[in-house]
Amino acid sequence: MKALVLTLRQRPDQRLDLSPVVPHLLAGKTVTEIEHIALQTTRQRVTVGDVFRVQMGDGQNLRIDGACERLDRIGHAMTAGEILVEGDVGSQAGRLMSGGRLTINGSTGPWAASGMTGGTMEITAATGDRLGGPLAGEMAGMRGGVVIVRGNAGDRAGDRMRRGTIIVEGQAGSHTGSRMIAGTLVVRRGTGPLPGYLMRRGTIVLCETADVLLPTFVDCGVHDLVAMRLLADFVTAYSRQVAARLHGSLRRLAGDMAVLGKGEIFCPPS
Repeated sequence: MKALVLTLRQRPDQRLDLSPVVPHLLAGKTVTEIEHIALQTTRQRVTVGDVFRVQMGDGQNLRIDGACERLDRIGHAMTAGEILVEGDVGSQAGRLMSGGRLTINGSTGPWAASGMTGGTMEITAATGDRLGGPLAGEMAGMRGGVVIVRGNAGDRAGDRMRRGTIIVEGQAGSHTGSRMIAGTLVVRRGTGPLPGYLMRRGTIVLCETADVLLPTFVDCGVHDLVAMRLLADFVTAYSRQVAARLHGSLRRLAGDMAVLGKGEIFCPPS
């Protein structure tokens, strides 16, 4: 069955919360019911029909055309189905996502995949700061699932990450993997200074050496580990370019010794 398509009429004059527009909440609804869904805003009441043209289709296969950075919380808490977004989006895309697939053919704002527990999220361009990180007052960020970023990631990607996998094909900003609790974060290009800042556990793989490494990481030597080959096999399904960089010997750094110190950073031998 063809997809349910929402086409943005024009750029909205205020930020819109698209958290009600996810497959499991659209199931069984008619066009009229969908058009009357309220989108929380900052100033005045706005419904889906006010800002989108609705083309009826299978609610489990949703497409949003003409998106812009004023559309926040796309894919919030989605449990199943698929959302394809054509264009850039705002903050908190894929937040609390537990299943399904969210594909954004564009860039995202900060806190993408925040609190994510399952499913797959793909961002074809860049993403903002704190990818997979927690909001203020939360104890943990991403807790499962897979995130693939084809472009660059901002600062503190993977902040307080507990489980899951983040793959960044481009560069990452400063403090990559800060305060990590567990999980896996792989960056193909370079990173900013101080990756692994205050990480307790987890694995960071840098396919290029970072600008500045913390002195609280212990050099454990160069290794050719079976675990890296298994990780490469897993990553191949999402990015062959990144997987190709995981073969061969890598230097292992243990830390951050300023805290628990059971995390690890892998980087090129020299």
